[in-house]
Amino acid sequence: MPSILGINAYHGDASAALVIDGKLIAAVEEERFNRIKHWAGFPAESIRWCLKTGGIDPGDLDHVAISFNPAANMLRRFTYVARHRPSLKAIVDRLKRQGKTFSLEDQFADAVGLPAQKLKARFHRIEHHETHIAAGYLISPHDEAAVLSVDGMGDFTSTITAHAKGASWGELDRVFFPHSIGFFYSALTMYLGFPYYGDEYKVMGLAPYGEPEFVDFFRKVIYPKGATFELNLDYFTHHKRGIQMSWNNGAPLVEPFHSERLEKEMGPMRKKGEEMGSRHDNLARSMQVVTEEIILHLLNQLHRKVKCPNLCMTGGVAMNSVANGKISRETPFEKVYIPAGAADNGTSFGAAFYVWNRTLGGERGFVQDHGYWGCETSDDDCFAAIEKAGLPCESLTEPDLLERTVEKIVEGNVVGWFQGKMEFGARALGNRSLIADPRRSDMRDIINLRIKFREKFRPFAPSILEEKVGEWFEIDEPTPYMEKVFPIRPEKRALIPAVTHVDGSGRLQSVSKRTNPRYHALITKFYEETGVPILLNTSLNENEPVVRIPSEAIACFLRTDMDVLVLGCHLIDRNSVNFPTEFRKKA
Repeated sequence: MPSILGINAYHGDASAALVIDGKLIAAVEEERFNRIKHWAGFPAESIRWCLKTGGIDPGDLDHVAISFNPAANMLRRFTYVARHRPSLKAIVDRLKRQGKTFSLEDQFADAVGLPAQKLKARFHRIEHHETHIAAGYLISPHDEAAVLSVDGMGDFTSTITAHAKGASWGELDRVFFPHSIGFFYSALTMYLGFPYYGDEYKVMGLAPYGEPEFVDFFRKVIYPKGATFELNLDYFTHHKRGIQMSWNNGAPLVEPFHSERLEKEMGPMRKKGEEMGSRHDNLARSMQVVTEEIILHLLNQLHRKVKCPNLCMTGGVAMNSVANGKISRETPFEKVYIPAGAADNGTSFGAAFYVWNRTLGGERGFVQDHGYWGCETSDDDCFAAIEKAGLPCESLTEPDLLERTVEKIVEGNVVGWFQGKMEFGARALGNRSLIADPRRSDMRDIINLRIKFREKFRPFAPSILEEKVGEWFEIDEPTPYMEKVFPIRPEKRALIPAVTHVDGSGRLQSVSKRTNPRYHALITKFYEETGVPILLNTSLNENEPVVRIPSEAIACFLRTDMDVLVLGCHLIDRNSVNFPTEFRKKA
């Protein structure tokens, strides 16, 4: 039974994943351990946890798969440098970053506490987008599919289209540095005044509030070219100066890389603390519209070459759930598979499956149909954490737990829901979630302003019983990872205002009884009480990575105005008569 550890290191959302005998056993992001969002260093804690979870002694591990290869596209890199002559600083910065990747064997040995010479594992460096394709296709339910891998940049490539059959694929088109949809969206996200790595989802949430006033301008900035696309580099600086990114001892920081020309034509970028106005709303809407146009162009051109109804999509741009929701309606593709962890975090298991299927010739068979691959805490450990915090709780049977939790939700309370294995990826999927009543029109503001402490325009997801999707949305297909936004049926929107975005859409999560029976049972109980088969769902955190262990959930509960926290079968009610006075609500 070959054991393969996949690693995403020195990219955003560093992670590790363990595959044994062709099956995914464990996967987790490093940020969940060190509590630094989007950590981009070496995932030492994740590696140790995956090996421990799989019962693999580090000295017995067979393979280590790394989701980048500094030697990939080397001729293309040298040619680019010779033609475009980027600044010396850009070259030196790039070499410094890559220098950290040359000693991964030693870093791995340090992480697992063994001398490098005692490791029997064979190390594999795999081109970045090949691991994206593996993460999107090899664990999909399809035996044949068109594949689109699209992100910011990895190993000098931003985009690949391919035709996949069996356990292999043939590349069709490729877009090299400096052209990138991800760079376009990131540069404009920073221009809009959202400076942090991963803030692109804020622009998606803001876009429906605006009008497409600036689409003609953005169509000059990025535009179709043949079967792919191109950037107008006059509006950027990354091709000359590089992208200045640092992550030492903190979250990744990226310096703005739009050019002076963009500000000359569009006005100054929004500064920190500057109020949002209709112009910013319209900019967000316009860049989202043009991004969708480019994605749909890529997909329509891909379908012309691959006459197949199945699509696998992966890469950071595949996290654009608004665009994803339009694929089955505006392209010929009928079945769209996007994995949990479509961004760089998922390249850890993509690299591992690449080695299993492509290098070792292992048969396909594993299908990723849920996202629960992370840390798990027993009910006893949950109770021990509650006792240590000195908080009162009720310990309940499952039927009583469901009834009490729904009772609290219907009363208007916000509930922290901590269960089972932690989710992999950016979305809370009902195991590390904040849940609430979607029928309350005030619930979005309550959570944004009193618990999450974030912008009022940010929407929340509806978790819906899988069997009820078609009754509430204008499309009926499973969407287990909140990876697609669909229109809510007009007659249903007024019934669930807290999860209906301003444009009448929702980024839904379909909940399966098979893959998450307790969360499904909770929503079912709420449905029996209210006639609505939906709960509001957002991540259990507050300006931090999603909580991993009970003590982190308790700390989040105590420093916010959350009403109730459910840890396994134990329920903590802030409003109970014996709850400590010092921890009662602040507002």
